[in-house]
Order: sequence, then C-alpha cells, then structure tokens
Amino acid sequence: MTASTTQETVRRPTGTPLTRALGIATLIGLAWFVAFGLFLSPDDVVQKKGVRILYLHVPSAWLAYLAFIVTAISSAAYLSKRTRSLTWDRLAGASAEVGVLFMGITLLTGSLWGRISWGVYWVWDSRVTTTAFLFVTYLGYLAVRGLGGTHHQRARRSAVVALLSVLEIPLVHFSVEWWRPLHQQESIANGKLSGLMLFSLFVGVIVFTLMYVWLVLHRQRLLAMQDALDDHGLEFAIAERREEAVF
Repeated sequence: MTASTTQETVRRPTGTPLTRALGIATLIGLAWFVAFGLFLSPDDVVQKKGVRILYLHVPSAWLAYLAFIVTAISSAAYLSKRTRSLTWDRLAGASAEVGVLFMGITLLTGSLWGRISWGVYWVWDSRVTTTAFLFVTYLGYLAVRGLGGTHHQRARRSAVVALLSVLEIPLVHFSVEWWRPLHQQESIANGKLSGLMLFSLFVGVIVFTLMYVWLVLHRQRLLAMQDALDDHGLEFAIAERREEAVF
C-alpha cells in the first residue's frame, strides 16, 4: 500500500449520511430545547425556576424506558431462531448503554429536584428506590455482557437478563399509583403542565429521542467493529466499517 493510499484511507470518514444528518438535527434540537427550557417557558407558581429541571428529568426517564424496551425486543429477536443474528445482540447492548446514561441523568436531575421540593437530595420512597434499582439492574446487564466467552454465548446470557430486567419498568412507572410516595404524580396525565411548559417538555422528548437514535447507531457500529476486531484483526474491522459508511 502506497503512502498516498494510506493517507486517503485514514482521511476517509466512517460516519454515514444518516448519522451525520441525525447529528446535525440533534444539535439544532438541543439549541431549541435550551431556548424553550431556560428562557421562553414561564416559571411555575409553586416550584418557580425549579420546574425547568423537569424538562430534562422527564424526557430522560422516558428515553431510558424506551432504551430498555428496545434492548428487550432486540434480545427476543436474537433468541428467535428465525431472526437470530449478532446484529440484534449488538443493538440490544448499544441501547442498554444509552439507557443507562439516560437513567443516570434521571437520577441526578431527580435528586436536584428533590432538594428543591423536599429539602433533601434523596428519600427512600417507592419511585426513587425502584428507579435506582432499575439503574443498578442494567449496570448488571452491562457487566454480564463483559464476561468471557464467544459472541453468541455473550448474546444468549445477555438476552435472558434483558428479558427479565425489562419487567421492572412497570414497577417503576406505576409505583406512584400503587404506594403513594413523596414523588409527585405524573405531571402530564394530571394536567399540571400546559402551554409553553408542556411544549418545552415535548421538545425535550423529541430532542432526546433524536439523540438516543444517533448514539445507538454509532454505538452498535462500534460494537460490530469490536467483534470484527476480535475475529479478524484491526485492519479488517476498520475496512468493514468504512465500507459501511459508503451507504
């Protein structure tokens, strides 16, 4: 391979038109979200500026739910004989990683909101406790993925854990109805948000959804590259990803 060919190979991007478009849309959406969340939406009558934390907290929680559900669906697809492919396993792993990120943001923003509303950063009520347990469960799922063995052994054991872990989501979501905790009831369902406040919340959901898709696309491609690296070496893995970027 000549020096010019090597330079051309190094400069060749690995992103796809889809991921680049999603990245641009996400950046624009984030600017839009900041404008509405911090400046255009009004203060709450009771929580004052503290309500702005909810614009980050609620979308993070919903996207974490979505990510873990995608992990479960992808895991089920892998276990099915008709659709068994490591692509499903890598999608499950990528979605779980992003879901853990969003769940971490949920817990962090929730503690900040709790300090404003309750005077403390943490209380052991049902919603907070079950959310923390869900977070730890998916950290465990990621740890299981990191155990030794072949790619298919990793996929099988991870799929079983994912299908069991997703059963915790209804427990977290309905905990505010089943046990009447300190955590407030659902703001949207109870009509506590309206006008620009409700719109700002939906902007957050849209932007976080775009970010989720962008992160999962990139992360599952990196996981595919890691598998190719394990099986065939570095040069093959890089060449395979650059070939994918053409489409």
